[in-house]
Amino acid sequence: MVCIRCIMVVKSELEKQELPYSSVELGQAEITSGISADKLEQLRAGLLKSGLELMDDKKSVLIQKIKSVIIEVVHYSEEPLTVNFSDFLSQKLQHDYTYLANLFSEVQGTTIEQFIITHKIERVKELLVYNELTLTEIAYQMHYSSVAYLSTQFKKVTGLTPSHFKKLREKRRSMLEDL
Repeated sequence: MVCIRCIMVVKSELEKQELPYSSVELGQAEITSGISADKLEQLRAGLLKSGLELMDDKKSVLIQKIKSVIIEVVHYSEEPLTVNFSDFLSQKLQHDYTYLANLFSEVQGTTIEQFIITHKIERVKELLVYNELTLTEIAYQMHYSSVAYLSTQFKKVTGLTPSHFKKLREKRRSMLEDL
């Protein structure tokens, strides 16, 4: 589960299956009572119909938790972290960061840092398209040390400068208006 809609789908499926739960968060759901193998398979099938996968392998679950924490911080949190992200992740998931980083790299084929950068740049693109904030405000909101650093990282990932990306978006919009 990596978005708010996913949480709603999981809650709905749990209620449909009459499975009592105490919480549903990004990446996990806590069912309050035992669950039979049949009910587990029904839940797995119901979630699969919505494009979600039930994970019960501990490493897969941990990878999903890492992704969920990153997505939650990058896309949904407006508060800046008061500690390094590695420390935050370790505290949140109660595992040594080196273990988390090695597991993530082994399974995903990319580093946690690269995953964070990719999501930060996607969020920056989203904010640029909304056209409500200046690049300086976006850099501040996304916790970049400077506009220059954001621009450099944006160009490395997308091949475009943020201003060029914004101009392309405006150009596409005006072309649609001409139709």
